[in-house]
Amino acid sequence: MSTRTPVCELLGIDHPIVSAPMAADPRLPAAVSNAGALGTMGLWWVDDAGDLVRETAALTDRPFGGNFALTSDQHRRVDQALSAGLRIVSFIFGDPQSYVDLVHDAGGLVMHTVGSADEARRAVGCGVDIIVAQGWEAGGHVWGGVATLPLVPAVVDAVAPIPVIAAGGIGDARGVAAVLALGAQAAWLGTRFLLANEMPIHEEYRRLLMAATETDAEWYANLYEAGWPDAPHRAIHNSTAEMWEAAGRPEPGSRPGEGEVIAHFASGEPILRYSPAPPLVGTTGEIEALSLWAGQSVALAKQPQPAAEIVAELISRL
Repeated sequence: MSTRTPVCELLGIDHPIVSAPMAADPRLPAAVSNAGALGTMGLWWVDDAGDLVRETAALTDRPFGGNFALTSDQHRRVDQALSAGLRIVSFIFGDPQSYVDLVHDAGGLVMHTVGSADEARRAVGCGVDIIVAQGWEAGGHVWGGVATLPLVPAVVDAVAPIPVIAAGGIGDARGVAAVLALGAQAAWLGTRFLLANEMPIHEEYRRLLMAATETDAEWYANLYEAGWPDAPHRAIHNSTAEMWEAAGRPEPGSRPGEGEVIAHFASGEPILRYSPAPPLVGTTGEIEALSLWAGQSVALAKQPQPAAEIVAELISRL
């Protein structure tokens, strides 16, 4: 049975599933795309976005996306990615206006994440092709403050006939069916794909995700803000959060353990407490004390699986 929706036709994919941009690594997005969905990767902090696009294209001949957080100027990286052949570009945290023509001139599509119907209208007014309506249940960096259930239909109504993809709190086939019933044309999932075999996260992080309940994924305005201020986020409650809460939730600059090196990347680069740096393969140190990004759907993420198996499960009720 076909699970294609109009946005699938637009994106060139078979199934209405998008994996969130959770790492600058080609393995997961390529595996998701090879399964007939849309894999995406984060490109906003890398030295050369073009290199990652080329690496991903070597692993899949299917469409895939690249994501940029507009908390800083991303024109150089967007140019690099487009020159390397990226044709699906998504943005969050900022105004996409100055990027839309660049992507369109390269023959690409623009997706933009919003947290309200007004933002969705503004984005469409800029020429954005696809709206991602992200409910605040989402893990990692969270743009808005409205839950997915009320947000998605409000955005769908505001921008019709522009397609809307729903994000935030979607963790299984029931959630996918639910957001399609709300008028979305695809579901965008992060937390469930953290457990994909192709996602290069630390085994302790994986174990903590599988043990977590929906109440463990807490929203913070600025806890893991080092180097990325004013970017609210959701992560699993841990010892860093407890230390901060015990001190009365002080503002950045006066928090306990600030500036303390608690772990190291595989490269050997230090990770300071309160850094927005989730533990990946090769990370060493206090894994549990790092930013353990997770959405409220974490209670539905119970076992490691190949990405293709996750995609198949997610569309099983359509």
